[in-house]
Amino acid sequence: MTMRARTFGGVVLAGALLAAGSTAAAVVPHTPPRQHMAADSAYSAAELRRDVARVRQAGGGDVNVVARVDRPGGALQARSGTAAAGSAAPVPWGAEFRIASTTKTFVAVVVLQLAAEKRLSLDDTVEHWLPGTVSGHGNDGRRITVRDLLRQTSGLFNYTEDPGIQRLLQHPDANRYNDTPPAELVAIAMKHPPLFTPRPGGRPRWAYSNTNYLLAAMIAEKAGRTDWRELVEHRVIAGLGLRHTSIPGANPFLPEPHARVYLTTADGARLDITDHSFQHTADSGIVSTTADLDTFFRGLADGKLLPAAQWHEMRQTVRRTDDPEDIKEQPLGDYGLGLRTIPLSCAGSYYTHEGDGPGVYTRPAVTADGRRAVTVSITTTSAPADLPTLNRATNTLIDHALCGDTD
Repeated sequence: MTMRARTFGGVVLAGALLAAGSTAAAVVPHTPPRQHMAADSAYSAAELRRDVARVRQAGGGDVNVVARVDRPGGALQARSGTAAAGSAAPVPWGAEFRIASTTKTFVAVVVLQLAAEKRLSLDDTVEHWLPGTVSGHGNDGRRITVRDLLRQTSGLFNYTEDPGIQRLLQHPDANRYNDTPPAELVAIAMKHPPLFTPRPGGRPRWAYSNTNYLLAAMIAEKAGRTDWRELVEHRVIAGLGLRHTSIPGANPFLPEPHARVYLTTADGARLDITDHSFQHTADSGIVSTTADLDTFFRGLADGKLLPAAQWHEMRQTVRRTDDPEDIKEQPLGDYGLGLRTIPLSCAGSYYTHEGDGPGVYTRPAVTADGRRAVTVSITTTSAPADLPTLNRATNTLIDHALCGDTD
């Protein structure tokens, strides 16, 4: 799910880095050796180190950062921060982290695969697959299609904004193992009127809602005849050989290695929130690494995951209209089916889907041809990050990494 700092009320996001230990960005070039790349065109190790340091600075020094760039000439990694509070050990290479709303792109891929197999249609209504689920308080599943769910044009209330869910998240320690089933979360959303109702043939209105992807996964389960987790594991994770990507469900524990993640309570106490079950559903439930996310997005862009028709469909974007806070907090760009497109300074665009969760920010990106990808993983430390500032810095890193390589 996309959770902003205000989600936690009196609790602010914080992470694993203390002043003790490494605070300088470190970088490791990977094989093939650097001399195999054109010296005048390659984004360099020094440039990546500089950009990672600037991301950390944009977070007020209160974030850990791990970044990886994959391209035909070789891969680079950079990191800044420590693995845990009070530790001198650096944030680990290959750290596993909750990717939050980047999960939505995985779910969208599975739905589009099922559409390619004629097991569902993007023009099917929610009511067709989930009779009676979207109803009451002005909600009407007969007027919302699968396409509306994937591209965030349903107008459905975002369940994470419900006052009861907000109260739960204001007390993360007491509720860290909460595993409310997705059907119950959808039912909570249905207690609220929609922001709008889609009009056939009208200009699509857009508003981000995690509820959309709970419903999309429920439809995929009906069409695919198995749990959404198994669909993603079988069709995407195994298909691409993503050995460090998993869907833990309500299991609160992250695989090793990982950095610890902390919250700071209103009274200034540090709360380790690394282990929790908040993100157990199809809007936010995947765990991965920077390397695996690069592989996933490259596989998406170069045709390994979707037939050409569905990949084209995924990239049909709409303008964001009804969520000014989201527009403020993220780089400018339009929204497709579980995929954002954002302009590059060197012409063209890149594809992405951000993920914001309790103490974690995920920023993946891939060029249109799939040749270059970069993922930035950020965990907050002693204070909540200012998202507009942080996003500007991460977007700059992404732009440099994708534009600075012309091979």
